[in-house]
This record gives sequence, C-alpha cells and structure tokens, in this order.
Amino acid sequence: MFVRLGDIAPAIIIAHMSDPRMAEHMPLLSGPWDHSDHARFVAAKDTCWLRDGLGHWAILVDGDYVGWGGFQKEGGDWDYGLVLRPDCFGLGLAITREALNFAHNDPRIDDVTFLLPQTRKYLRGLLRLGARFVGQVSYDGETFLKYRLDTPVPVI
Repeated sequence: MFVRLGDIAPAIIIAHMSDPRMAEHMPLLSGPWDHSDHARFVAAKDTCWLRDGLGHWAILVDGDYVGWGGFQKEGGDWDYGLVLRPDCFGLGLAITREALNFAHNDPRIDDVTFLLPQTRKYLRGLLRLGARFVGQVSYDGETFLKYRLDTPVPVI
C-alpha cells in the first residue's frame, strides 16, 4: 500500500535512513539523519507532489512501513526510485511491479527511468522487466547507471 510520507512517524523514517547499511547503495546519503533531515526530505517530496502531481510514497506491507519510493520528475524523465529497509530488500520486485502498473495507468508516463548506484550488481529483475541500459549520468557529483523502461503494457 502506498501512503503519504507524512503519515509515517518521523522516528521510523529517521531510523530507516540512519541505518548504516543504507549508505552502501545510496552514495548521496551523507550519514545518520535527524529531525531536520527528515523535515527537509518530506518537504522536498511534498513539493514534487505539488509541482508534478506525483512523487514518492511511504510503502506499507501488511500495515508495516517497509520503505519509500515512487516517481519523481528528473528533467523530462519520470524517474522511479525505491529505498527499502534492509530487512525488506526481497520485496523490491513485487513493489516495483505494483508501482509500474500505476505508471502504466497514468497517461503522463510513457516510460520510466531508473538511476542506480554503481554498487548495484544484481540487475536481473530490472532487465527481466524489459529495462534497457541508457548510459551513465552524473547527479550531485556521483555517477549513476541509467536504465529506461517503456510503460505501454502492464507489468505482471
């Protein structure tokens, strides 16, 4: 289930983003979060919703927070991101399929991009969905691998 990030207690998101394991695949994460980091994060994601009509959600499975993710405009692209708690990494493909079905039903989204850190080595699930490698891009001084997936058909 996708809900507003602001519906999740700040301490839960702060604990998630302060877990040292998160930094392994998030090169832009500079260290543990505090309440001001959380407030800036939620405000930035709310701004995306106001500007673009779409953004990131908090993700619940059986009522429990497992992470956050969703779609955000990056230039002319709708970029999809997913940041799960380490104990929930195995849920990524199922959550991504649900999000991509959402994208399929949104007339604004013809395709979706994925910006992945170079530390991501297991890409079979993404490739099975039909994503293709576009190239490397620099974002805030870090290099990411960019993939693109057309969304003309539902993802099963």
